[in-house]
Amino acid sequence: MRTRNILFFAGTMLASAIAGSLIGPKPVQAVAREIIELQRDVTTLLQGQKDLQTQMTQDHAVQKTLIEQSSDSVNKLNSTMSSLQKSVQDVQANSGTRLDTMSTQVQGLSDNLEEIKSRIGKLNQQLVDLQNSVQNIDARLSGGAPITPGGAPTGGNTAPGPGAAAVPAGPAGPPPSADTLYSNGLRDLTSGKYDLAHSEFSDYLKYYGDTDLASNAQYWLGEIAYAQKDYQGAVTQYDKVINNYPKSFKIQSAHFKKGLALLELGQKNAGVKELREVVKRYPGTEEERRARAKLKDMGVAVSASTTH
Repeated sequence: MRTRNILFFAGTMLASAIAGSLIGPKPVQAVAREIIELQRDVTTLLQGQKDLQTQMTQDHAVQKTLIEQSSDSVNKLNSTMSSLQKSVQDVQANSGTRLDTMSTQVQGLSDNLEEIKSRIGKLNQQLVDLQNSVQNIDARLSGGAPITPGGAPTGGNTAPGPGAAAVPAGPAGPPPSADTLYSNGLRDLTSGKYDLAHSEFSDYLKYYGDTDLASNAQYWLGEIAYAQKDYQGAVTQYDKVINNYPKSFKIQSAHFKKGLALLELGQKNAGVKELREVVKRYPGTEEERRARAKLKDMGVAVSASTTH
């Protein structure tokens, strides 16, 4: 298009020159010289146009190469970002599993401390009772009063009297003490011996279901099921804590872990509802903080109406 314009312009100038020569009384040599100069200018313009087209072609080739290189770089960057995102997701998943395991272990250690405190309290009471018994015996010995069958023996035959109750001898020995069962259960739970820990906590509930630590034993049965990925069984065990031990200090943990188990079962609505209940009923607790973080990671509002 530009070439045609230039040729048209050159032709116009040439025609003007010829017309001028015809109109004016210029010499023939002057007209010929002007025509030659005009032809030279046209040739120069055509060469400039050709050079410009060559330069544009080269620039286009360079731009095309740069665009292709940029596209390759973007594709490589996208691939790298995808790999990095997958790695981050894997790390987050593994971190969540390790965090749950560490949380279980920390709770187990906390229960161990509670148990130790309970034992110390019992030992203190036993020491007081023993001191009282010794003082009672000393008082009786000082006053010359006879020792009853329930007191300390005075020597001689120590066989029980006719009024003493006989202890029946069964085919099996008595169950382990509550402290022994609970301690063994916690030890086996924190060391990953889930089947053995399940048996010990079940025996604890069987023989000592009315003690202060019964709700803890019930909660640990839920934790064992959760660790073994038996999420339906875990929900059942957590429900027993919630329904049978409403005053247990494990109640908020039972609600929180029940929510996670429901999510693992694919019951999103029920799981979200349980986590929201934790946020609503137990503000300021570790369970409330973790429930809020879980809901945020899921992109779900903390409450049904507003997002905090």
